Amino acid sequence: MQRKFTTTLLLSALIFFLTPELIPVCEAVWLTVPKTGTKCVSEEIQSKVVVLADYLVISDEHSIFPTVSVKVTSPYGKVLHHSDNATHGQFAYTTQESGTYLACFEVVGNSHGNKDVSINLDWKTGIAAKDWDSIARKEKIEGVELELRKLEGAVEGIHDNLIYLKDREAEMRIVSEKTNSRVAWYSIMSLGICIVVSGMQILYLKQYFERKKLI
Repeated sequence: MQRKFTTTLLLSALIFFLTPELIPVCEAVWLTVPKTGTKCVSEEIQSKVVVLADYLVISDEHSIFPTVSVKVTSPYGKVLHHSDNATHGQFAYTTQESGTYLACFEVVGNSHGNKDVSINLDWKTGIAAKDWDSIARKEKIEGVELELRKLEGAVEGIHDNLIYLKDREAEMRIVSEKTNSRVAWYSIMSLGICIVVSGMQILYLKQYFERKKLI
């Protein structure tokens, strides 16, 4: 019994110290959208990751309730979410390809009273987008066991992210090697052209001086 209590205590301490580092912390982003123009938020996300976001237009004046146009696109320009005349909303999707995902906000018409508009955006990805309360009720887990499940999910997310970074590093290395190879061939070609042109110049000058009987 004492050993079980000690193990539980150690696990609790481990979770307490490691959870903030391993599990992504979601913080709301405060955006100020100009009265003319667009404000965008981007995030680089790997494939097969769940994304969940809530947005809310903040108004300082109760008589003026601004509306915005919201558009979310994938790295290849596919529209994942689009809403006009919105004051609040939510978008959710699972990424199909790795890259930079973009969420853009634009003020609609004159609903803003010719002022900048503030938007609260809560963007969650991966492990942070899971509804742990529902999972706990469904699987009937709580306490340390629930926190261990969160840690397990966080470790899986970190592992997938490391694999993604490794693949990206390999791609960048291939691109770098190709670029270096092309630069080397370009340098050799440039040197060859310079040698040929110099030789032609020397030959021309020699013939010119011989015609003028200077040599």
